[in-house]
Amino acid sequence: MKRSGTADLKLMGGSIPTWLFDRMTRLSLPIVETILMEYGKKEFLRRISDPFWFQSFGAVIGMDWNSSGVTTAVMSALKKSLNPHAKELGIYVCGGKGKDSLQTPAELVRVGDQTGLDGQELARYSRLSAKVDSTAIQDGFQVYMHYFLVSDEADWSVIQQGMKPEDGRARRYHWNSSSLQSFVEEPHTAICGDHQGEILNLVDRQAKPTQTAMISISQEHPAKILAEIPHMKLPNYYAVKDADVDLKRLGSILWLAQESQTQTFEELLQLKGLGPRTLQSLALVSEVIHGRPSRFSDPARFSFAHGSKGGKPFPVPTKVYDETISTLRNAVEKAKISATDQQQAIKKLSELAQAAEQNFTPNTGVQELIQKENEDSWKYGGRTIFGFSSKNDQNGAIGNPEKK
Repeated sequence: MKRSGTADLKLMGGSIPTWLFDRMTRLSLPIVETILMEYGKKEFLRRISDPFWFQSFGAVIGMDWNSSGVTTAVMSALKKSLNPHAKELGIYVCGGKGKDSLQTPAELVRVGDQTGLDGQELARYSRLSAKVDSTAIQDGFQVYMHYFLVSDEADWSVIQQGMKPEDGRARRYHWNSSSLQSFVEEPHTAICGDHQGEILNLVDRQAKPTQTAMISISQEHPAKILAEIPHMKLPNYYAVKDADVDLKRLGSILWLAQESQTQTFEELLQLKGLGPRTLQSLALVSEVIHGRPSRFSDPARFSFAHGSKGGKPFPVPTKVYDETISTLRNAVEKAKISATDQQQAIKKLSELAQAAEQNFTPNTGVQELIQKENEDSWKYGGRTIFGFSSKNDQNGAIGNPEKK
């Protein structure tokens, strides 16, 4: 077992307002449901253990793209949205922040009782991963948040975060069970639990090398461990700057979202009627669902879907957010009964935007785009922790692909 990545973030305080957290919860569910339907539980757990995907997901649901609060927002929203549907989805979210994190082992034991998995052994993995990041690895960060996500097929990921108040930084640690395979000689032995069919036996004697591996990891110098895993270091400033965004990627999405393009591409006819601003958000959500790992190197780009509670890069467009939730929720429900045209159209959004990137030349900068979003914010119910946006009538351009 080893870490799948780490992320360094700016330590930011402040709670998530109810009006935003409710939307985060309602959008998280159909995003995850779509990933599960299209790619499966193992792939969702792999993605959540990727620090770049995790940060992009947090930005697309409306959190400040580079703050430590992304971890709280994402994991709290997932626990609230997924757990009521855990039996149907096959994904369970355990753990929490502060004192709630101490309840993780007990929660995993209950998951074991419900699924036929070995809850005691899952609890053991929870304690071990927490111990490595809080005690064995002395990197100066005090771990205060611990979440354990597990599927009914015994795959799991751990997300935990530590803080270093003296320099205003937080560090998030990601773990994934897929690396367990590299420490055993043969595949895990299948056993049978009560009315659960075949399950993986995590307490098999062959799992003993995993314990040895944990001890080996704990004895390594922190610098060596960090050098061997993906590490994301985000800036301290509270803004989105030009260097934070791949403008070619973002510009092609904004171009595609124009109403005229919806009429041009036959694949998007199922989305006809959605305004350009909602298509912009939906295209970014589509990429979080369907994008390749290499597409998440600039997580700030995903803040152009729904802004943030602090208004950076712009206020949360609540009307757009609600329409995005409604569209995705409707597509998921239709997909469950095999009516997948709308679901395929949403997937096609990210594919078409990526194709357009090849010949796209932006004719404006990130700051101009942010200015336009702020000027138009009042149209979309723009809201921050400070209140609603006021009217502004100015407009701006976004760019076009080159014609060949």
